[in-house]
Amino acid sequence: METALIQISKPDNEFNPYAEELAGQSRDISHQAVWTLSSCKLGYSVENLIDNCLETFWQSDGPQPHLVNMQFKQKTKVKDICIYADYKSDESYTPSKITIKAGTHVNDLREIGTYDLPEPAGWIIIPLEDGKSQPIKTWMLQLAVLSHHQNGRDTHNRQIKIHSPRETTSVLLQPKFGAVEISEWSMIR
Repeated sequence: METALIQISKPDNEFNPYAEELAGQSRDISHQAVWTLSSCKLGYSVENLIDNCLETFWQSDGPQPHLVNMQFKQKTKVKDICIYADYKSDESYTPSKITIKAGTHVNDLREIGTYDLPEPAGWIIIPLEDGKSQPIKTWMLQLAVLSHHQNGRDTHNRQIKIHSPRETTSVLLQPKFGAVEISEWSMIR
């Protein structure tokens, strides 16, 4: 299942995965997940995926597909997943095709989409929506690297960020009174 819901930032128009968080529209929930990998080379493990440093990376060390599992403690709304990839730096280690799956645990994951990454250079933004244009609600996400550029065997993934929409809480609003006499009684003392 190919989809066109993917956006790759260009080097001259660099996407900042924290822009929506700073604007109060979403929040980074990457550290709320328990991360597991299908394999990793010594010194290039899961810590490198979420350390906020674009110079470090996870490097797989096993057969394809290479898997990144992200499991939450509770059912969680997920707006998008952002992946940083750099073809110029990583060449044959750069993923060329990935899938994203979601579900309650590893045995009941359903595919959200399969995405081709033509020589990525920057943040890749993959919106995760249900059929009603709402963020998905899930216990677990899985990113699978299916193939690499130049028929590479192992993968380099530099960063992965998971975003959730910022929830607004309803606040009891005080009515605005026009007359001075009524506005004197507008607050509870």
